[in-house]
Amino acid sequence: MYRGREGQWAFFLHRLSGIALMFWLLLHTLNISSAMWGPEVSNRLMAFFHVPIFQVGLLLVTAAALYHAFNGLRIILMDFTGWGVKYQKELWYGVLFLCIAAAIPGLIITVPRIIAAATKHGG
Repeated sequence: MYRGREGQWAFFLHRLSGIALMFWLLLHTLNISSAMWGPEVSNRLMAFFHVPIFQVGLLLVTAAALYHAFNGLRIILMDFTGWGVKYQKELWYGVLFLCIAAAIPGLIITVPRIIAAATKHGG
């Protein structure tokens, strides 16, 4: 099933997306907890996280969340159905399609905002 093919990529991307989500959760928790040091610290940190590079990172972590969720459903189908392993390759391509389809509306809205912010602030 693995051997560098779809199953191996599914496994690798699932682990990578899980690590990305853990890192984002840590940053998110630190950002929210900065409120206990007062509004000045919290507002400065919030402004720091709104620079374009962090906005691109937010797009990537959103993609990671979509992939992790849809691939988790694929794993459930593989574990609890008789046909899931037989069609795991097709299911993985379905996961990729769903991720792309779910990400397109957000990209259409967010990418122009990131570009506008990058050009306004000089990168």
